[in-house]
Amino acid sequence: MFVTPAYAQETPAQGQTPAEAAPAQGQVHTEETPAHGEVHTETGVAPAKGHGGGVFPPFDQSTYASQLLWLVITFGLFYVLMQKVIVPRVGGILENRHDRIAQDLDEAARLKSEADAAIETYERELATAKAKAGQIAATARESAKAKADAERTAVEAELAGKVAAAEARIAEIKAKAFAEVDTIAVDTVGTIVEQLIGAKATAADIKAAVSGVTAKQGA
Repeated sequence: MFVTPAYAQETPAQGQTPAEAAPAQGQVHTEETPAHGEVHTETGVAPAKGHGGGVFPPFDQSTYASQLLWLVITFGLFYVLMQKVIVPRVGGILENRHDRIAQDLDEAARLKSEADAAIETYERELATAKAKAGQIAATARESAKAKADAERTAVEAELAGKVAAAEARIAEIKAKAFAEVDTIAVDTVGTIVEQLIGAKATAADIKAAVSGVTAKQGA
């Protein structure tokens, strides 16, 4: 605790009574006036200059020159920093980005060209394959047709031979049958005549009669 001299003088020492601590009669209690600039407070701190009515430092006209000087220095440093560090770095980043985009565009164009060439090759090969397939189909169709025609001709020839053989066989059987029919007719007529008249007719007469009847039926 800070104690002023006046308070120390007014406060009685330890063990003294107020009467003893009081100044003698006739003594004048004087208090020394603090010199100029001396602190006479309990805290010992001088009041701030301009306290309660001072000027804001940036608006103080007495500091304008230093403020302008520091403004110029700061702006110069910032300009040098922008020109030497920030602008080149940003420019490098933009240039790298531009180069990368250009490379990507070139790569995309190259890939597109390759894709177009591949599609063109595929379409050409597909057209060739279709044409070849058509040729193979036409050849197979013609071959199958020729083979079918040959087989049909062979079958027709075979059938014609069989029909001719059958017709010859039928004619032979027919002739044999007719020959046997004449013999049977002669025998039958001879038997009938014998039963009717009780006498046998000659074979020559019976054959002549049967031949006459057969000729009439054939006519």
